[in-house]
Amino acid sequence: MATVTLKGNEIQTNGSLPEVNSKAPNFNLVGADLSHKSLQDYEGKKLILNIFPSVDTGTCATSVRTFNKQASELENTKVLCISRDLPFAQSRFCGAEGIENVEMLSDFVTGDFGKNYGLEFTNGPLTGLHSRCIVVINEKGEVTYAEQVPEIVDEPNYDKALKAL
Repeated sequence: MATVTLKGNEIQTNGSLPEVNSKAPNFNLVGADLSHKSLQDYEGKKLILNIFPSVDTGTCATSVRTFNKQASELENTKVLCISRDLPFAQSRFCGAEGIENVEMLSDFVTGDFGKNYGLEFTNGPLTGLHSRCIVVINEKGEVTYAEQVPEIVDEPNYDKALKAL
């Protein structure tokens, strides 16, 4: 279990992020076109998992915009933006913002991604949503960087995540 804060108030998650140098847990998420995506779909690519509570909050939207700008310059790398938002809400946001370089994925069906990656909130006003985290995975499916942002309203460390590629 990890503890983070929301405007100074403590909130717990159901576990801890995967450790650096460990094999990334598989996932089954839903894309904007309602297709199912798993870790195997990205085999041989580097991945940045940009994970957040909801695209309809300021900091979450900023992280998507920031990675969208940087993703176009990354070689053999996919940025996956993951939340429990419905794919329809994710698509609406991307359309309105002109987001084209990242892939939005939803954990709305089961929430298993959040549980398996140890980042699902277990108490507080965001119970059931995802903690703000970055997980970087190399071409072999190994975790090379994992950050759980200590204060939910803060942005992740973009530079460290990019350097982990």
